Amino acid sequence: MGCNFCTTSAFFGGKGKFVNFYETGDELFEVMCGIESELKVHSFFVMDENFLLHRARAMRLLERMKQAGKSWELSVFASATAIRKYAMHELAELGVSWVWMGLESPKASYNKLQGTNIGQLTRELREHGIRVQGSTIIGLEHHTLDNIAEEIESAIDYQTDFHQFMLYTPVPGTPLYNEMAAQGRLLEDVELADIHGQYKFNFRHRAISRDDSKRFLDWAFRRDFERNGPSLYRMCQTMLQGWRRYRDYPDVRVRKRFHVQVRKLSGTYNAALWVMEREFRRVNRNVSERIHQLRREVEKEFPVTARLAAVSLGPVLLWTTRREEDRLASGCTYEPPTFVERSNWISPA
Repeated sequence: MGCNFCTTSAFFGGKGKFVNFYETGDELFEVMCGIESELKVHSFFVMDENFLLHRARAMRLLERMKQAGKSWELSVFASATAIRKYAMHELAELGVSWVWMGLESPKASYNKLQGTNIGQLTRELREHGIRVQGSTIIGLEHHTLDNIAEEIESAIDYQTDFHQFMLYTPVPGTPLYNEMAAQGRLLEDVELADIHGQYKFNFRHRAISRDDSKRFLDWAFRRDFERNGPSLYRMCQTMLQGWRRYRDYPDVRVRKRFHVQVRKLSGTYNAALWVMEREFRRVNRNVSERIHQLRREVEKEFPVTARLAAVSLGPVLLWTTRREEDRLASGCTYEPPTFVERSNWISPA
């Protein structure tokens, strides 16, 4: 069970602009203790665009966590440069188990990746049991029909646990939106509800059409899936590596966290690997073999529970998966009907 809490608001403040809601690690610790007590949680999603950038605050939080024996789990947003401020064992002790990291093109006008070997960093994080959510922008100003596929392939090479691809999108209220408006590049026939980066461009790109933006976006997700396999499989890889590295760690808080995480890996997740292995035999034997190897490694670590989960729960999950595939193929959908209602509603002052 998790809970969200805010530390720094930098989402819409523009580059380099932010407001600290909590200046010190002591403030954060007290807030988290309150949430833990009231909601009975130990896992937190930190809604801060670059939480790890403020090392002094994070390290004071860690100090307080150690004093109180808190085995909390943190999911954070962080840039590559901020992550490099820490040793990997410090991140593990802080409870960082999931990192959302921007993987913009080196040719873009962003400095979050400068001087960092992203492939090496991603491998290190995963080797220490930290799941990585990569985020890559499609349709930057320098992208063309000639280079976009290569840049997508480069992003996929990082082999993150999860990978989000988003269209370059000027959102109302941002400097980019104002800049595009001044240049006359905004498309006027785009519904506000469709300006979210997961459909088509809402502006005129200099080299890529609106329809092509959708085509490349879909292809990026599909290509990542074909090359790296399901995200759950990758996450299981990361969990196993973390378990092997920290199961005997001196800090009992860290050991406790990895012991809790690994229960899923030796149970339900291994049954899911059993299903994935069989399903991918039909479409991608290379990925199927990699999943098979991981499942064998999990069962070597947990010979009783993991094998029992695979043989007992695996067939049930397989039957459920194929039944769901048939439902979707027949036209079933989880999306509710969409309707548009116009009114004379006026926002209160």
